[in-house]
Amino acid sequence: MTSFASLAELTAAVGTELGTSQWHTVEQERIDLFAEATGDHQWIHVDPERAKESRFGSTIAHGYLTLSLVPMLAKECYSVGGVRMALNYGSEKVRFPAPLPVGTAVRATAELVSATEVPDGVRTVVRFTISSAESAKPHCVAEAITLFYA
Repeated sequence: MTSFASLAELTAAVGTELGTSQWHTVEQERIDLFAEATGDHQWIHVDPERAKESRFGSTIAHGYLTLSLVPMLAKECYSVGGVRMALNYGSEKVRFPAPLPVGTAVRATAELVSATEVPDGVRTVVRFTISSAESAKPHCVAEAITLFYA
């Protein structure tokens, strides 16, 4: 994990890798809870018996579940000191190149794409690539936009 003492230090790191998270296994319980929270009960996510007959051979995580791991994984990739508040401003260029089978351990790598001064702070774009050892392609690539206020 990379620790920045200030927003100025973070801004100077544009174009660099910020860090890589720990490994986290996506279990069926998390998938089921996500289905409950979102109302997305498609069988490929929540019916292990039926999913065994699919081309994936098991249930797979919702794409948006994979994306929703970003805040947890980001905290393991980098930190910024001297910040009184950080706000999620949105995401850009979200893609799910490979399905994420249940029981797969994933981690994220973060790269600082840009940092732009805004009143009282900095708006960053960080590209997160969520991958596993089991897939040649990442499971999610997304650019998260965060507003940091000093």
